[in-house]
Amino acid sequence: MNFVKSYLICGTLIVLLQACNSPVQEKPIDTDKVIRKSLIETNKYMRERNRELIMAFLNRAEWDMTETPTGLWYMIMVQGDGETVQKGKQVIFAYETRLLSGKICYSADTLTPKKIVVGKGNIETGLEEGLLMLREGSRARFIIPPYLAHGNFGDSQNIPGSAVLITEIQVLEVRR
Repeated sequence: MNFVKSYLICGTLIVLLQACNSPVQEKPIDTDKVIRKSLIETNKYMRERNRELIMAFLNRAEWDMTETPTGLWYMIMVQGDGETVQKGKQVIFAYETRLLSGKICYSADTLTPKKIVVGKGNIETGLEEGLLMLREGSRARFIIPPYLAHGNFGDSQNIPGSAVLITEIQVLEVRR
């Protein structure tokens, strides 16, 4: 019985002594790094989902389009022979932008065309990338994923959040 008492007393002392030791210090979590990693993973996932959506649409529409490294899809239907579109030049063009559902969001015809200076950031990133492939007289079709257009929030007018856009364009004039 004395042995049991001694054993219990020693065991209790060991437990108490270990409890007095300072706790193991865990490395602090860099919450900014965790959040950044989570956002990057989410963006990769959304980019891949949009790509799958676009590829399914292309398959149904039987359009043969090419994808750029940024994710813009394009089909140059007529390559013009005029001045090349470049940053800093004014481009006058007719266009129609619609959703994958076919709903027209914006358009400008040849009588009232749109005018922009390339590189000034006054159009969607994807559309500007597409324009830089063209020349005066070109006609092309672009499929622009949300991250190259209006993103997760849309434009608060005609384009909803996370919308994939189809833009058909005709370059009427390129000015210096």
